[in-house]
Amino acid sequence: MPITEFELIERFFKRKPTRTREIILGIGDDAAVVRAPAGYDTVIAIDMLNAGIHFPPDTAAADIGYKALAVNLSDIAAMGAIPAWFTLALSLPDADEAWLAPFSEGMFALAAQHQVDLIGGDTTRGPLSVTIQIGGWVKPDQYLPRAGAQVGDRIYVSGTLGDAAAGLALLPQQRKDSAALHLVTRLLRPTPRVALGQKLVTIANACIDISDGLTADLGHILQASAVGARIQQSAIPISSALHEAVTNPLEILRYALAGGDDYELCFTVPAAKVPQLENLRNQLDCSITQIGEITQSPGLQWVSVNGDVTRLAPQGFQHF
Repeated sequence: MPITEFELIERFFKRKPTRTREIILGIGDDAAVVRAPAGYDTVIAIDMLNAGIHFPPDTAAADIGYKALAVNLSDIAAMGAIPAWFTLALSLPDADEAWLAPFSEGMFALAAQHQVDLIGGDTTRGPLSVTIQIGGWVKPDQYLPRAGAQVGDRIYVSGTLGDAAAGLALLPQQRKDSAALHLVTRLLRPTPRVALGQKLVTIANACIDISDGLTADLGHILQASAVGARIQQSAIPISSALHEAVTNPLEILRYALAGGDDYELCFTVPAAKVPQLENLRNQLDCSITQIGEITQSPGLQWVSVNGDVTRLAPQGFQHF
């Protein structure tokens, strides 16, 4: 006998809350009830992942569950917030228990790392699609907007860029060398920089997560802040795995600048606070690299390794 919707929820998605003081009422009612801690505001984000658009249809269920939550945690990280709860809307072709078990395990494994609770959602029959809404907390006026970049700010990125896009290109090849496997893992299981985002709240002026590509997402900061930027080709952080797996330098650069799916943070820091950022390096769970500077002149200037300066148009993933 096929599993019912309510059996599906009970078996695979109902968990005891970890944030018992903040989750007043979770899964089981028409809506959840949550309470923000005293002295905090609520931050909310939502992301949808569709089969064939955001992940190949044959992606392992555990990886889909993990990534669906990771991309939402990355949005919370970009705001400098503390993640607290999430809801799940799941469209499934069939109530396949062999798929649901690893999907929920992958999702809850990451949820446990960040002490974030599933508090409700919906399931329906249809094409495979995963939508997660996530909520978190920030102290009043201590969040990281896109619109705060100032002329003279240094531009930083976390981690390395281009790995996930290269991993997507390498997937059909089914390569088993360590470099290729590292890139594919970066695609399927990105690391949301939650701890970094929280540390940047009193240091950075602006922040965004790199979901669509560096130039596209940095472009959002520039537009929102009404400023420009100059970035250095020689400073773009590229992993040894990407250099090893991809031999074409232009292809590597394209992945790093416009590939997307890295879910690293791009942020700007005023010169006066750079020493504070440097003091944080040993506390961070990732590397940080200065790649350029915010300028008065609008647009994005690119300084090649030869010192040539050109204009770059923002490029990255677009749905329409």
